Amino acid sequence: MSDVIDAGGGPVIRRDDPLSPDLGPLFRRHLDLMWQSSPPESVHALDPADLADPGVAFFSLREGEDVLGMGAFKAIDAGHAEIKSMHVVEEARGRGLARLLLDHLLAEARAAGFTRMSLETGVEPAFASARRLYTAAGFVPCPPFEGYVEDPNSLFMTRSL
Repeated sequence: MSDVIDAGGGPVIRRDDPLSPDLGPLFRRHLDLMWQSSPPESVHALDPADLADPGVAFFSLREGEDVLGMGAFKAIDAGHAEIKSMHVVEEARGRGLARLLLDHLLAEARAAGFTRMSLETGVEPAFASARRLYTAAGFVPCPPFEGYVEDPNSLFMTRSL
């Protein structure tokens, strides 16, 4: 897959460095939302340093100079990866950007040889649109995976690639 995907002259998805200073405001918004929306024991968001790990593929979604979103996937094993830190800023929602980003992550994971993608998301109202997005993309509920445990505040989902 290409490191840069241009969505018809508009937003661009590119492989990026989560430690890049221009991503700081997006990470603050994302992490603030996670901590405001879930009890502390149910927050599984990674900080930028964790996403800079070599086992993580991190992407940003940009339009001009504006950072509109991000998403990553982390290798669980040779065939299984997990979506991490998927976020589109509130003012850019409703444009199909989350689906564009999700489709990009799935295609990149498939190209990297993964055959399964899983994720954890919240059950709180703040995550309702994320749950709808993942369901529409073919994800189905599954048991906890890779170090997670049953949690009434978490929904675990998976799909084949």
